[in-house]
Amino acid sequence: MLDAEHVEEVFRRLARAMPGRTANAKGPKGQPDAFRSCVSCMLSAQSLDRNTAAASRALFALATTPEAMLELDDRDIAAAIKPCGLYNNKTRSIRRFCEALLAEHGGVVPDTREGLMSLPGIGRKCADIVLSFTFGQDVIAVDTHVHRVCNRIGLTEAKTADKTAQQLEDRSPQWALRDGHFWLIQFGKRICTARAPKCETCPVGDLCLWYRERGVGNAA
Repeated sequence: MLDAEHVEEVFRRLARAMPGRTANAKGPKGQPDAFRSCVSCMLSAQSLDRNTAAASRALFALATTPEAMLELDDRDIAAAIKPCGLYNNKTRSIRRFCEALLAEHGGVVPDTREGLMSLPGIGRKCADIVLSFTFGQDVIAVDTHVHRVCNRIGLTEAKTADKTAQQLEDRSPQWALRDGHFWLIQFGKRICTARAPKCETCPVGDLCLWYRERGVGNAA
């Protein structure tokens, strides 16, 4: 992995090259509150963004609170979220999530990672996304793009997204935590793509361990 000085330099360069958090950044998939952010994040598992959006719109047209969601028949929930796939499993997860949220938190979504992850269906990735987008906390949420980029550059060395998230939390400068997710995900989509990354124009190419290991001109 890169040393602490180089980790900070990577973030400084990304901060200059990539847009950060925008003023209109909302909850996952544009949801307006923590409950719908959590449910939408659960629906997004193994689903394309457009399918998640369609499922979220259909479901929240029926219910927008845990109480209202539990009043729905499972068949109605499953039919609404069918576009995002795995709809039967996700229906069960949504029901368990709503039941636990009401029983353990009075229907109020907790604003801590520990509290969020105590709820059925909420893992580290979903918890951090909700903390960052909905509660505005300084957390680098790790999705596929962020996981790939961090381990390619050398910011982290981890096999799973959860371990990447923990290493980022431990190794990132405090000032980079607020916008780090945005810089990394934008960088992963625009430059450090999964296939044929644009190494020749990369703002951190001379620091990237993946690029250096392959030699200049051979990384892409």
